[in-house]
Amino acid sequence: MAGECDEVDERSYRLVSSPLGPLTVVAADGAVEQLHMVDVCRRPEPWEGAEAGLLAEAQAQLAAYFAGTLTVFDLPLRADGTDFQQRVWQALREIPYGATASYGDIAAAVGQPGASRAVGMANHHNPISIVVPCHRVVAADGGLGGYGGGTDRKRILLDLERSADALTLW
Repeated sequence: MAGECDEVDERSYRLVSSPLGPLTVVAADGAVEQLHMVDVCRRPEPWEGAEAGLLAEAQAQLAAYFAGTLTVFDLPLRADGTDFQQRVWQALREIPYGATASYGDIAAAVGQPGASRAVGMANHHNPISIVVPCHRVVAADGGLGGYGGGTDRKRILLDLERSADALTLW
């Protein structure tokens, strides 16, 4: 997840409640472009613009995910990144709900064995956290590894996906 927000410009965005705290969803031209934890990306007032319908769908899917009833997001996505980042982000979307993969597993999956640190950096720059599930990538020894939203939040997401218990929205 990126550590700083891109400028919103004329893009539409919505604040969404979650068990992790408020999230900011940003969309433009019919695709979700960013999803950030609010303490990473502060926006004082939502501006939904032309993407109100898409933002409402993203909010509904996030609510269903946190309720434990959605295991695969079905949203149009667009994220700017290098070819390597794009390949990593696609590989992340292929990790099944409730499962994890190591940084090395993802490096091998994108044809770059030995590029575990580069995978970690691609995860760090993932602009659409949760939907592009970088939280499912863990250290080779099974430890949590890093997470731009904080390891406490990563643990909450992994625990949610491993249990049948839903998380209540705030």
